[in-house]
Amino acid sequence: MNRKIKAAIIGATGYTGREAIIYLLRHRGVELKRLFALDYLDRPISEAFPILTGMTDLRCQELDLELVKDECDAAFLCLPHTVAMEVAGKLVGSKTRVIDLSADFRFSDVKVYNRVYGVKHEYPKLLEQAVYGIPELNREQVKGCNLLANPGCYPTSVILPLYPLLREKLIAVEGIIIDAKSGVSGAGRKVAEALIFAEVNESLKAYSPGKHRHQPEIEEQLGQASGGEVRVTFVPHLIPMTRGMLSTIYCRPQTGIGENQVRKALNDYYEKEFFVQALAEGTLPRTADVAGTNFCHIGFAMAGEGLVICSAIDNLGKGASGQAVQNFNVMFGFDEKEGLV
Repeated sequence: MNRKIKAAIIGATGYTGREAIIYLLRHRGVELKRLFALDYLDRPISEAFPILTGMTDLRCQELDLELVKDECDAAFLCLPHTVAMEVAGKLVGSKTRVIDLSADFRFSDVKVYNRVYGVKHEYPKLLEQAVYGIPELNREQVKGCNLLANPGCYPTSVILPLYPLLREKLIAVEGIIIDAKSGVSGAGRKVAEALIFAEVNESLKAYSPGKHRHQPEIEEQLGQASGGEVRVTFVPHLIPMTRGMLSTIYCRPQTGIGENQVRKALNDYYEKEFFVQALAEGTLPRTADVAGTNFCHIGFAMAGEGLVICSAIDNLGKGASGQAVQNFNVMFGFDEKEGLV
């Protein structure tokens, strides 16, 4: 591609915005054109994130959608759930292709979205054209899409290891238990008592068991893999570190299925995928090994009659902005690794 793709980040002063800026600044095919935010207006982005000092002189500005449509080929929406839909709804249909990091277009059924997020979706027709953006699973659909629904971090860490096993009917759809742990940055860059250092440090807690917003997203995607309904027990935890996610998944192999079949399914499905690595026998993933990357590491062990699968990602990388840039690369015909390694 001869010309550079002009990109905007809308919601540039959050954690996902910061990560997207870093990835796109080192992307050889991108001109990062505009940064939009609600704060730090008319101030350099490096004031919000000193790590960017010397990397860019771009300043934060108030959102101007006409400017985005006129200047930008792609817009990354690093906005809160229920806010992004309004922006996406006004951009889709222009030349600007939208990569939405919120949950506003992740569901195929608008009724599920309305129930889970407690608001009425204002652009239900767009759900029909949005593509759920795990490139390893939906690459062909991602290539031609104009509205990309970037998956949640917890769902990414769960769907990648389970999808091949459910698709090949190697595990039961009943009784799947997901024990997932995330660093504090997963809650976003906001001031909240439960997220301050003195509350989080030297502590570990579960939250929203059976009620977390990502559970229906997980169940919908796993249902597509299995060809039928899948219900899971999903319990997320907050751990005292900034970034990283480890999901431990308990499930039951189908009769006659053992370690060799599980390993073959994972290896066959992901052997040509750069960013998803099925680890060697006897090796389980660690968050330290994927921190700051767009990788997902998957390992497993047989435990009696059960199967225990562990996956590790960076919640801001493969769980958010890294995957968003990977999707961008697929959409615009770049090498998927560009800007990410």
